Amino acid sequence: MCRNIHTLHNFEPAASSDEVHAAALQYVRKISGTTKPSKANAEAFDRAVAEIAHLTQHLLDDLVTTAPPKNREEEAAKLKERSARRFAAA
Repeated sequence: MCRNIHTLHNFEPAASSDEVHAAALQYVRKISGTTKPSKANAEAFDRAVAEIAHLTQHLLDDLVTTAPPKNREEEAAKLKERSARRFAAA
């Protein structure tokens, strides 16, 4: 599950709120051990996702770097290549 959480810092354009929310959702799914909570836990699950997304956005807004922004397409190509090498060996 956590393989879907990607680096969100230092991209141009900056990470969207949808990307931040998706990362928060994946994190909560991983630590809770469920992809869909029961009705009894849905409110706590949704609240955790919202709070983590909010804090993540604050973190991304506050981080400072001197490195040039990364290109999303180049980073995606690197991940694809790494995945192809990894699974070609199997």
